[in-house]
Amino acid sequence: MHNFALLTIFSVALSTFYVDATVYFKEQFLDGDEWKSRWVNSEHKSDYGQFKLTSGNFYGDVEKDKGLQTSQDARFYAASARFESFSNKGKTLVIQFSVKHEQKIDCGGGYVKVFPADLNQAELHGESQYYIMFGPDICGYSTKKVHVIFNYKGKNHLIKKDIKCKDDELTHLYTLILKPNQTYEVKIDNEKVESGSLEEDWDFLPPKKIKDPEAKKPEDWDDRAKIDDETDTKPEDWDKPENIPDPDAKKPEDWDEDMDGEWEPAMIPNPEYKGEWKPKQIDNPSYKGVWVHPEIDNPEYSPDTEIYKFDSIGVLGLDLWQVKSGTIFDNFFITDDVKAAEEFAEETWGVTKGPEKKMKEEQDEKKRKEEEEKNKEQDTAAESEGEEEEEEEEEEEEEEETDETLPEEDENEALPKDEL
Repeated sequence: MHNFALLTIFSVALSTFYVDATVYFKEQFLDGDEWKSRWVNSEHKSDYGQFKLTSGNFYGDVEKDKGLQTSQDARFYAASARFESFSNKGKTLVIQFSVKHEQKIDCGGGYVKVFPADLNQAELHGESQYYIMFGPDICGYSTKKVHVIFNYKGKNHLIKKDIKCKDDELTHLYTLILKPNQTYEVKIDNEKVESGSLEEDWDFLPPKKIKDPEAKKPEDWDDRAKIDDETDTKPEDWDKPENIPDPDAKKPEDWDEDMDGEWEPAMIPNPEYKGEWKPKQIDNPSYKGVWVHPEIDNPEYSPDTEIYKFDSIGVLGLDLWQVKSGTIFDNFFITDDVKAAEEFAEETWGVTKGPEKKMKEEQDEKKRKEEEEKNKEQDTAAESEGEEEEEEEEEEEEEEETDETLPEEDENEALPKDEL
């Protein structure tokens, strides 16, 4: 118990326990119901879904894997936790958390939002302005992606790349790395799945170059690589009908022209048909290549070396919708150090992922065997019922046969005397 208390204090406190790393926010839910003192449920709507603390139906460690789980179907959820505000100017920003869709989610969010420090947590809702939205979103077969959305000058910008998320029932780790050199990286399960430039992969700024509005393709520009050979002529025997009467067809002997009309043989594809004739193609001696529209500097473009920067980061929230509840959020970690995030991931998700998978596989195998046994019992019962029905039918048939083969004297004995 004493060790667990120490672990709780270690896990919940905001600290700088990694060398040269600042940890702005860390939440592992290792102190029971104390999480309720750190997280605020929004009161913007009266029917928000409720989060509960649990490690779920399968886990690697019953205590370490406890997290916030959505508990009611077809609900919006809105809860958040505050931490000391900071600016990521000139520093790397790492946002990391784990999420488990143990309900085999069909439609719902598994992402987090990072808000400015001035957010009114009690009024958090879907339209509340945020800095960053990051994490998986699943809805049907068409939407299974990782959102990476940044707010820039009051407008939310979606990434132009399609990043696939995990859609199984196990816990997965999502990491977003934002660097002051205007680059980013997305990792799933501590492995890079996407990276690039902020300016190239989002439409934050107008394009650097635009097509010259004054430039037009010259009227004499010939961009046909091939042209018809004017000396090529169609052969005299080219034109053949596409279909011809079947030469093997014969009029039926019982064909009555008065009743059936004039007989005509069926049509079949003509083996001599060559299709539409076209002259052969030759290189165009006037070909100048594909005309490329000249570009000029875009007068509306203005570089911004601080697209990545957010001035007052202070709240992390779960603001999402789920049709089928059951998602568990855990191991939240916000830092300025990539290595620290990797180490934290290995100490948490990295330790429990293997045992969790094993437990899930054992449960699935047990369920499979139970269903198999149940099906066998049902088949056996059905066979027994079928055998009983067959025996009853056989008995009925025997009785009928006995009645039909009664001796004549027995039949006479059965008749009334006045009929003898």
